[in-house]
Amino acid sequence: MPLTRLKISNLRNLGAVTLHPSSSLNFIFGANGSGKTSLLEAIFFLGTGRSFRSHKVKPLINHNADSLILFAKLLSQDFEHSIGLERQGSSGAKTKIDGKAVYSASSLASLLPTLIIDAHSFDLIEGAPKERRSYLDWLVFHVKHSFHDCWKGYSKALKHRNSLLRRGRIEGFELRPWEQEMCSKAEQLALMRQECFDKLKLNLNEVISDFVPLEGISIDFYKGWDKEKTFQEQLEEGKERDAKLGYTWYGAQKADIKIKIEGHPAEQALSRGQQKLLVCALKISIGKTYSELTGKPCIYLVDDLPAELDGDNQKRLANWLSLIGAQVFVTAVEKQALLNAWPEAEKEQAAMFHVKHGLVEHTNQTL
Repeated sequence: MPLTRLKISNLRNLGAVTLHPSSSLNFIFGANGSGKTSLLEAIFFLGTGRSFRSHKVKPLINHNADSLILFAKLLSQDFEHSIGLERQGSSGAKTKIDGKAVYSASSLASLLPTLIIDAHSFDLIEGAPKERRSYLDWLVFHVKHSFHDCWKGYSKALKHRNSLLRRGRIEGFELRPWEQEMCSKAEQLALMRQECFDKLKLNLNEVISDFVPLEGISIDFYKGWDKEKTFQEQLEEGKERDAKLGYTWYGAQKADIKIKIEGHPAEQALSRGQQKLLVCALKISIGKTYSELTGKPCIYLVDDLPAELDGDNQKRLANWLSLIGAQVFVTAVEKQALLNAWPEAEKEQAAMFHVKHGLVEHTNQTL
């Protein structure tokens, strides 16, 4: 499902930009502040309905404009699709796929599966469980088509149970219908997550051993409650505690991927350099698993490659991205840094874009 055309209007310092990307590899270079990351941000926005740099829309809109507009064409299973998106501050939002209005970000994600590798990717190791849960759920969403509705159902029931707990309403007849819904959905979510994690872990073992061989590494899925108990048993045992807290302590909302080295949390046991390599392995593994399970490649956005990896590991990352067959958009300040990382055969098919003062020039001078 590669992007074949991308139009950007008034996203940060990018004025009016039109690109015709390569279906495989796209090099983006330019000085700091020129708009390289904003270009990646536009692609990410088209695939998720949000930015990876800000939770607010207003900072994304060029200060000389009232709105930002993004448009893309892509190929999916030999069919051409279009995505159009317009945002006007905090008030106006329009999203269309193939000319029809859509109101759910899940529709964008289904059509344009996107993974990003940047400085914030360290949250996978150092951040809260939510980061690793979102990482796994990206795969589950794309592979298990019932996951999205199941998660929505669970979240609704959880919200109602927590509301009753905060109000001190713990009578069985009030909690029971929401707990029954939660138990049903939680077990389904755990099963879908575990199945996807088991497939992911096979690739994790292979890719991690190439990037950063680690002795005593363990990577395990935690479903959000005691593995020896059903979720219903866990809820019953913790009802008094939950009533005191005013929210549900255990559940699918607490799922996590536990990464340990010799029994110690990875963020405590690994150097910063090792963490960088482990993050790359995690990102590569999930894209590889996605491709194997769906038969389709995803899109990778790699921001400021040389800043995160040394020369040898830049080449290692490039080789894995080439092996997966993903469409890649990768940025750096210097063009030569990008050229040095990729194999000669891959560079022959690459497109080169120079970003300067918010303008993007497509040059064929990749070699």
